[in-house]
Amino acid sequence: MAGTDPIHQFKISELFSFGSIGSDAQGAGGFELVFTNSSLFMVLTVGLIASYLILSTRGRGLVPSRLQLVSEMSYELIANMVRSSAGAEGMKFFPFVFTLFTFILIANMFGMFPYFFAVTSHLIITVALSLLVMSIVIVYGIWKNGFGFLKLFVPTGIPLPVMIIVVPIEVLSFLSRPLSLSLRLFGNILAGHIVLKVFAGFVVTLTSAGIFGIFGAILPFGMTIALTGLELLVAGLQAFVFTILTCVYLNDAINPGH
Repeated sequence: MAGTDPIHQFKISELFSFGSIGSDAQGAGGFELVFTNSSLFMVLTVGLIASYLILSTRGRGLVPSRLQLVSEMSYELIANMVRSSAGAEGMKFFPFVFTLFTFILIANMFGMFPYFFAVTSHLIITVALSLLVMSIVIVYGIWKNGFGFLKLFVPTGIPLPVMIIVVPIEVLSFLSRPLSLSLRLFGNILAGHIVLKVFAGFVVTLTSAGIFGIFGAILPFGMTIALTGLELLVAGLQAFVFTILTCVYLNDAINPGH
């Protein structure tokens, strides 16, 4: 049953198709372009963020309104995060980091609503975000430092015999960054939504079993409420963790020396 199946909520469904690219005259083969529920909620996420920022800052005043205050607080939160992790030079990446934080945060929050879709519960999305971060780190690090970017893998002040061991570890640690970034966000959102749906399914199943089932559903109902609050906290925390690690990695591109 879709109503109680904890996996059904992650199913990607086609909403409409734009056609296919590279198909033959009979329409076989090629690559089909479709608009899915995942695409819809990514568009809604971007649209909501853009609309809120435009509306909240359109009539800026010396005494900020509530909407403007939230925008300014969000700005200061990310700006302080970038400055403390990547220094003043890291502020050139502020638009990217702010966009990344707000996208992940709102996408996570959208997933908390019934019948909505949790975009970040799919590994392909979190991997794409992680690879985007690491691509910027590598490209900017090489552009700014040249071969000096390799200092990231060679800690200073250690003997050569130890360096032979440490350098491969540093390289492996760097290559594992996109994996850890993507799996952390994906795993927390996926697991949290599954557990929440399981307890909600217990409530539905028990309440359909009569009066005794209704009394038995009190505990899982309470757990569902508690887990909902916890998942809201996790949704915000995971956006913060992803962003702060991005700032740390950007600092490595700016200052690759240990």
